Amino acid sequence: MPLKTVIGDHGAAHKGRGATINPEGRFEKAAREAFDDGWNVPLEDEPGRPQTTVTAERVKSIISRNESPDIPFTLSINPYRGCEHGCIYCYARPSHAYLDLSPGIDFETRLFAKVNAAERLREELAKPGYVCSTITIGANTDPYQPVEREWKITRALLQVVEECNQPISIITKNALVERDLDILSPLADKGLVSVFISVTTLDHDLARRMEPRASAPARRIEAIRRVARAGVPVGVMVAPIVPFLTDSATEQILEAAHDAGALSAGYVLMRLPYEVKDLFKDWLMHHYPLKAEHVMSRVKQMRGGRENDPGFGTRMRGSGEFADLLRLRFEKACKRLGLNEHRRVMDVAQFRRPRPGGQMDLF
Repeated sequence: MPLKTVIGDHGAAHKGRGATINPEGRFEKAAREAFDDGWNVPLEDEPGRPQTTVTAERVKSIISRNESPDIPFTLSINPYRGCEHGCIYCYARPSHAYLDLSPGIDFETRLFAKVNAAERLREELAKPGYVCSTITIGANTDPYQPVEREWKITRALLQVVEECNQPISIITKNALVERDLDILSPLADKGLVSVFISVTTLDHDLARRMEPRASAPARRIEAIRRVARAGVPVGVMVAPIVPFLTDSATEQILEAAHDAGALSAGYVLMRLPYEVKDLFKDWLMHHYPLKAEHVMSRVKQMRGGRENDPGFGTRMRGSGEFADLLRLRFEKACKRLGLNEHRRVMDVAQFRRPRPGGQMDLF
């Protein structure tokens, strides 16, 4: 097996990229490490700027089913593998290991577009055994990441959704969601859609380093405003909350989102599964070396003494005194602002099963 090309495995930062290293995936049989070969060439000058490549992929199925008791949905769709946003904390990064790719730079530069996603969705919705339930679009990787402007796979999915009156929920941190308001607004009139926009911080410089190709924080707040004005129910996800880096801004994010028109809110404490732990710690040492020890200390205090707690019920919220304090702050702010006062229930009764081959009803 040939050695994979590793970009930035010495911890170099790249403009517009989140990860500072590109470790081998856990299933790869070969590894590579940087060393001084005597040529005296600065390592940081060697890799150059990694470019994004997108590979067209035809999938056998598109709806994923979730059985995790602490996730509020059972059906989801991810139009892409990998995510160009480059969020350093992304819990989905380890999934690239199943493609023999790195969860580091590879995850944000070597993407796969599911070009037959809409076709597969129509087929799966047409199956006699399909029972209509809300489908979440964007549970693993962002459906509105920058490559969506060209590939338009998410928009093709929405066109099938509109045709069938299939209820959906969208999670994104990109203002590109505004492009599809021509579809989302009529769906909202039928009670068939909700949009959640993730806002991690209001600090532009921190966001630029932590999630380099997502929309800027102020632009996400503006997206909440525009989606709300279009009549689409919109909420804010303060996610993830990173101890010592973003947790102090929780109330400010909720206030800004509420003022823009958000009706609901949720939060998730940063998770560091598998390879994400090393990626995050390397990024932290590169960008915020003076805070690194404090951040990881607080992470462990909120994770039962570990860097990650995978247990259902605690992995999303954490445990211990600081986790309880965060929960109380969040709940108190939501109550003060009137967020989460009404739980929106999607109307599954309007669902129209598509006919095989795209055949339409006679009347």
